[in-house]
Amino acid sequence: MTLYDRVSDLTLTIETTDRTSRRREMAGDFTRVTSTLVLLAGDEFGAGEDVTYDTVDHEVLPEPSVFDLTGEYTLDEFSRTLEDIDLFPTKPPERQISRNYRRWALESAALDLALKQNETTLASLLGRERSPVRFVASTRLPDGNPTRVEDTLAVNPTCEFKLGPTAAWSEETFATLAETDAVRVLDLNGQAEGFVGRQPPDFDRYQRVFETFPDALVEDPAISDDVQNLLAANTDRLSWDAPIQGVADLRDRPFEPNWCNIKPSRFGTVQSLFETIEYCDDQGISMYGGGQFELCVGRGHIQLLASLFYPDGPNDVAPRAYNEPEVRAELIESPLEPPADPDGLEWKTLD
Repeated sequence: MTLYDRVSDLTLTIETTDRTSRRREMAGDFTRVTSTLVLLAGDEFGAGEDVTYDTVDHEVLPEPSVFDLTGEYTLDEFSRTLEDIDLFPTKPPERQISRNYRRWALESAALDLALKQNETTLASLLGRERSPVRFVASTRLPDGNPTRVEDTLAVNPTCEFKLGPTAAWSEETFATLAETDAVRVLDLNGQAEGFVGRQPPDFDRYQRVFETFPDALVEDPAISDDVQNLLAANTDRLSWDAPIQGVADLRDRPFEPNWCNIKPSRFGTVQSLFETIEYCDDQGISMYGGGQFELCVGRGHIQLLASLFYPDGPNDVAPRAYNEPEVRAELIESPLEPPADPDGLEWKTLD
């Protein structure tokens, strides 16, 4: 029985829907907007977070109850119903991946509701244990200034980081960060189509990344002739993130994958997420969780999934406080302890 088989027949009843959008200033001088989509029946609700990045795609949803999903379903029936609904009814999304993000918001809301209505947990259905979750803090340093890392370590000396090297990183930046011995993942941002921070391949920067951080994972390099041999010599440390929306994308990598960043919202459906996790397990591909700067329930969902499937990885699922513009005077340390009495997909942890 597959992971999806264990949840696909869960029943759920939906009486109405709701939506709430949130806006928050984030570290790195950008404003994040997400929408929480809610499925309700009586006193029960299931919630999922639409992490679409383009603000206009949230603003043009005309009503909180724009999608009529009233009815009784199995989880699989609900998923197949979504295939026939245009989740962007007023205009096409600014980028195609946003269709997956909104689909995941509704699918995760349905799974959340189904677990609550059936008075069960995802751990028990999948035969898994909720384990403490190791996390890293994803921090933007576009100008090469390492102060944010230093300030975070002053509050939480055990913190580990996922960082994105840019052309602005000087030799001093690399040296300062290496001295912290806290960098676990470096995202080269070479694969994200339409992402304003996408970085072109650069042999010198790539080589410096591999040499300066010999034990860190290197995520999403761009592929070009001048970096091909360098990447081929370091495939054991390469990880893939932005291109991965299902099993086919892992099979299509230019190098045999050894690591995969699992971002549930990229997969769109519960089925695709679970199939990819099983494929990674079968193929010996190590996994860790990734976040999308969630502002609401989505953060707890990815923490719960990390707890069940890849708790010891360098999971980019830190509490939301780590993404605030100013470093807090107190920060929760890794690992996150799992909830003793979870409700649906919720993970009740203070920021």
